[in-house]
Amino acid sequence: MLGHQRDVSAILSTLQAEFPTLTDFERDFPSLCFALATGVGKTRLMGAFIAYLHLAHGINNFFVLAPNLTIYNKLITDFTRNTPKYVFKGIAEFAQQPPLIITGDNYDQTGAAVDDQSVGFAFDVRINIFNISKINSEVRGGREPRIKRMREVLGDSYFNHLANLPDLVLLMDESHRYRASAGVRAINELKPLFGLEVTATPFVESSRGPVPFKNVVMDYPLARAMEDGFVKEPAVVTQRNFKASDHTPDEVEKIKLEDGVRLHETTKVELLTYARENGVKPVKPFMLVIARDTTHAVQLKSLIESAQFYEGRYAGKVIQVDSSRTGAEEEEMITRLLAVESVDEPTEIVIHVNMLKEGWDVTNLYTIVPLRAANARTLIEQSIGRGLRLPYGRRTGVAAVDRLNIVAHDKFQEIIDEANRGDSPIRLKQVILDAPSASDKKVSVQVSSGAAVRLGLSTLTPTPLPKGEGLALPSPASGRGAGGEGPVFTTEAEKQAARAVMEVIGKYEVRRDLVPTSSALLKPEVQQEILAEVAERLKPVQGNLLAGVDDATPALDLSSVVAKTTEIVVQQTIDIPRIAVVPKGEVTTGFRPFTLDVSQLRLQPGEREIVGQMLRTNEQFTLAAEIGLKEQRPEDYIVHALVDFDDIDYFTHADLLYDLAGQMVRHLQSYLSEAETVSVLDRDRRLIAREIHAQMMAHFFEEATEFEVQVSRGFTELKPCNYTATAGQAPRHFRETVEDVGAIRQMLFGGFTKCLYPLQKFDSDSERRFAVILERDASRWFKPAKGQFQIYYKLGTEQPEYIPDFVAETDTTIFMVETKARADLDTQEVQAKAAAAVQWCGHASEYTASVQGKPWKYLLLPHDEVDESRRLTDLLRFRITA
Repeated sequence: MLGHQRDVSAILSTLQAEFPTLTDFERDFPSLCFALATGVGKTRLMGAFIAYLHLAHGINNFFVLAPNLTIYNKLITDFTRNTPKYVFKGIAEFAQQPPLIITGDNYDQTGAAVDDQSVGFAFDVRINIFNISKINSEVRGGREPRIKRMREVLGDSYFNHLANLPDLVLLMDESHRYRASAGVRAINELKPLFGLEVTATPFVESSRGPVPFKNVVMDYPLARAMEDGFVKEPAVVTQRNFKASDHTPDEVEKIKLEDGVRLHETTKVELLTYARENGVKPVKPFMLVIARDTTHAVQLKSLIESAQFYEGRYAGKVIQVDSSRTGAEEEEMITRLLAVESVDEPTEIVIHVNMLKEGWDVTNLYTIVPLRAANARTLIEQSIGRGLRLPYGRRTGVAAVDRLNIVAHDKFQEIIDEANRGDSPIRLKQVILDAPSASDKKVSVQVSSGAAVRLGLSTLTPTPLPKGEGLALPSPASGRGAGGEGPVFTTEAEKQAARAVMEVIGKYEVRRDLVPTSSALLKPEVQQEILAEVAERLKPVQGNLLAGVDDATPALDLSSVVAKTTEIVVQQTIDIPRIAVVPKGEVTTGFRPFTLDVSQLRLQPGEREIVGQMLRTNEQFTLAAEIGLKEQRPEDYIVHALVDFDDIDYFTHADLLYDLAGQMVRHLQSYLSEAETVSVLDRDRRLIAREIHAQMMAHFFEEATEFEVQVSRGFTELKPCNYTATAGQAPRHFRETVEDVGAIRQMLFGGFTKCLYPLQKFDSDSERRFAVILERDASRWFKPAKGQFQIYYKLGTEQPEYIPDFVAETDTTIFMVETKARADLDTQEVQAKAAAAVQWCGHASEYTASVQGKPWKYLLLPHDEVDESRRLTDLLRFRITA
């Protein structure tokens, strides 16, 4: 029950039974801490808290605390609709009426109106966002914060207005930053219903070392985030055989900066090559240099932009973020820092005096050069925390794209030793304290076609987990098919014969001269052939089958079984031809000449070998020359690396290879000396070759004198679908509204009358709604399994299989349909799939026209156009043609 009267100690005892690490709330009200590694989505989790508490428990009022101005502004942005990282994206209930955002800057006006129904300010959810550092400054000297002061327009202070709310929930972002501050003590007087804290650092520093929080209920540490692939892998980098004692401090600094730039330039090429190879948006990396103080930062910026540092190649590409700046200057610096994610922004090196603070969510930080005194643990915890976010939201499998480099020549072994300590944040293992959930138990379910179920040849029994948990499914005994009828065959003799008929029908798929479509199976002459072959297959048991095992078993009418089986197969099939486009005559392949794009390549030389070590796995990597492989001319370094690619033939492409290699050599020579150019070519020949090869793939051609469309089958048997489902959960009726649309992929749906499978799985609620439309407007439909069509599309250097979302047949047409989020319609992958599907539909239509069949058409539907009020004909305007 909502309100301020509750027994806090009793609540603590109850929760301790669920969460063993919870020993104290550490406040006058219940407060739970969620310790999550940086980069895995703490702000998104806060949005989930609010959405869940409102939708499941009717809580409407929330007070969100930010530790500083940066995170305060970030939170306001992330809680504001139509912003890139909006935390309520996809929550339908907030689409019509988003929460009202009340801030520390506007609560005088906005807060006064929240309950004023007459002026149209009736909001279900109200989120107050305040900056604790501002409140801290207001309470100095024992003063009351401005929020507590009387406001005539309110008739009271806004603080008292909030304190009187029966359902106020306090959310604290980065709570370790202000856990015991005077501002928080003032906020505690709000007496919220309960508090929810998020932090990546669940402890408070003291003179005796870190003091852990006592109210942590969920711990997802950095080590687990790394293992699960949600963040980059951090690595410490030095030079081979480097001794800091052999150099002055200034020399060590300059070497670290130069090697940081070498790593940065190498990473830039790796990212560019990955983007080209995979057809994804390019990422521009930047390097962070951490200075001792403001004076040092100014000196570093002057050095990096000077002619003494790589001949001034980074002039105009360096910004200094001075943490001592405040107000408008701080805002401008933060804005410039966040802008480094843009590929059009020139900044490649950021100099910062203090460790980057929480809240600066950049995904393209790849190289960190710490130049201030700090122990190894601080370097690990604070340095890597700022650079762990993945630009593509997932690991790519390319080491350089998934790695964060910390250049620490003078502390290399110290950091390695610290990372290998038992209590290192890299080594700590996951502690999952959530109660076990029934939804954790999964089963694998194979769903055969409706024809198999209708014939009594298949049931819906799942493959159980080792513990034997099952899936609640329609009774197998009923064997009801799409139309709801019971199984046609019930005796083992009938089923044995029907299986033989199905096997024989499979052989007729390739006999297009006799059976160009499935309906041709019903021709009398075809029926006779099938009957004869089935009888031959059943000869070993034919006596028992046809005569009956005993007097109580009726004799089997084999011709009736053949007729009924083929009739059901035809009824429960949409004819899908097997199509292949093959070159006819002479085929030539190759690469057309082109001009290399070298605008992003600024590889730098280095005198010594750079060596790096992954902090979690201890694996080592190097940036080293291939010792002893000296080439006669610069171009040979690149050409000899290019011919290692399987799709490049030296004798066919020699002229092009030397042309491209020459372009690259001239680019390197435009900013490097001859010796430096050879040094880069020697060390980075394979990296350069990969980048050139990635660009070559965009100019690949395959030419034939002509192409031939080969149709090997007029129809194909429907493949069984394999799904993972939650044990014990009954399939839902497809018309049932799904409240938790995020969990729809874990659900099975049934209740169909026109689907060619008894159960289906949907990837989104848009797909479920489209199934409702098909049940009304199509004559039959289904969602294809992998391998049903064998359509392949080109994406970068890969050729993945395309599996359409739906196939539906009407009286006049067969449709192949894809439903996609509107924002994704123009992406390279969706367009490549559509092009392949349209080409397939064109060839299929040519074939069906020759056998008096129906034409195929391809629909690409925006998700927001899929509405149950629409008819299938209303969606034909989304047809894609060649």
